[in-house]
Amino acid sequence: MIDAHHHIWRQADLPWLLGPEQPRIFGPYAAIKRDYLIDEFKADLQGTGIERSVYVQANWAPNWAADEAAWVQSVSEGEGKGWPHAIVAYADFTVDDVRPQLDKLAKHSLVRGIRQQLHWHPEPLYRFAPHGGLPADPIVRRNIGYLAQYGWSFDLQVFEQQMVDASGLAESCPDVTFILQHAGMLEDTTKAGRRNWERGMNRLAECDNVCSKLSAFGTFIHKNNPKFIADMVHTTIGIFGADRCLYGSNFPIEKLWTSYADLFRAFQKAASSLTTKQHKAIFNDTAARVYRLTTDA
Repeated sequence: MIDAHHHIWRQADLPWLLGPEQPRIFGPYAAIKRDYLIDEFKADLQGTGIERSVYVQANWAPNWAADEAAWVQSVSEGEGKGWPHAIVAYADFTVDDVRPQLDKLAKHSLVRGIRQQLHWHPEPLYRFAPHGGLPADPIVRRNIGYLAQYGWSFDLQVFEQQMVDASGLAESCPDVTFILQHAGMLEDTTKAGRRNWERGMNRLAECDNVCSKLSAFGTFIHKNNPKFIADMVHTTIGIFGADRCLYGSNFPIEKLWTSYADLFRAFQKAASSLTTKQHKAIFNDTAARVYRLTTDA
């Protein structure tokens, strides 16, 4: 089985961890303002059956993007003994030509994709991008299209309000696989909010090159809620199909309110009614395909 979304980090490399805490979507984070290295991550996995993992960029300073990929590769080749098994690195797609950045990252054999967080929200606390229009920006679209030349995917992180433009982005780059982060980051669980999110998710699912990551369901509620996880898992699978969904832990962020074992247990319970084929898709096969993890687990 594969964990398709986790981070390891050295505190000194993460500007957002240094200094006094600043408000974050996931709440107070003093408990993770420290090194979180591969041995601790592997210890957290004990007893879960997870056999491979995909590292997703952890917001080092943007000018250190190649250094981040180099460090994670060195961990895998050294003390990690093969962990992590793939890297989703960072690049800035708002520049005129992203390819010089991608060429630097291509030196690292574990790089399988790129994430630049495009999400913007009317609530200032939830904002990451400078504005909500990046998925529609022609420069961003052209640059993301270049990923096809490298055989890389794009980890797409947007809110419901951006999903129409995000669908246009995916349609403009038909040869790039898009992995929707955190099943579209449902933050408004009112009836109206849920309806709008489902409408946006269905629009994205119309794009054959978009799949959805089942991850970070504690982000806005700051707890491990098995009932909510089950609802999100079944709704997302109902929209995308199991063969376009994949599990990710979002550790160590979720470690703020739960253990890996309890989190994974909630996902396993949510998937207990699925067929064997569906179960294998979301916990192994989809991630193995989109991140090109060639050794079958």
